[in-house]
Amino acid sequence: MSTTGWHGLLEAVVRERGASLTAYARLFTGDRVSAEDLVQEALVRTFGRRRDLHDIPSAEAYVRQAIRTSFLDRARRTTGWRARRHLLADATDAPGPERSVVARLDVQAALTTLTPRERACVVLRHFDDLTVPEVAHELSLSDGAVKRYLSDAVRKLRAELGPEIAIDDELVVVRAHVKGA
Repeated sequence: MSTTGWHGLLEAVVRERGASLTAYARLFTGDRVSAEDLVQEALVRTFGRRRDLHDIPSAEAYVRQAIRTSFLDRARRTTGWRARRHLLADATDAPGPERSVVARLDVQAALTTLTPRERACVVLRHFDDLTVPEVAHELSLSDGAVKRYLSDAVRKLRAELGPEIAIDDELVVVRAHVKGA
């Protein structure tokens, strides 16, 4: 087939069968825009190489096969990507330095709202990783008093920091931000 031959055949297929091919592709994709993209990809696959296509019906059959193949290839790639996507870090999950600085400042400000004993219990328990009995020994308090100070401190910190900084019962988030100070 001459160069003008395949160009002419491509133009004829697009002009005469383009709407039918798009409708066919839409059965796979569910929307017009994706169907048009799929047809375009199939046309490139079909006419991008020298093929023995001499008429519109044979070219259309080849393009339809390319539509099916392209759709299935995309589906396989998408499925594979979804299966491995969790292995990659998401930039939105990783706090930038400005976010951690602001969070650390918020935590430091919230700690100043605590009474001195509450603050001492929080710092010893969650920053220095001491156990409740060790905190009690350091501050000459009973275990129950330390637990009460910690409970009151957690309640106050939750109220002060709001929903943007989650504080669990062990103040893991607070400890992470304060250690960066």
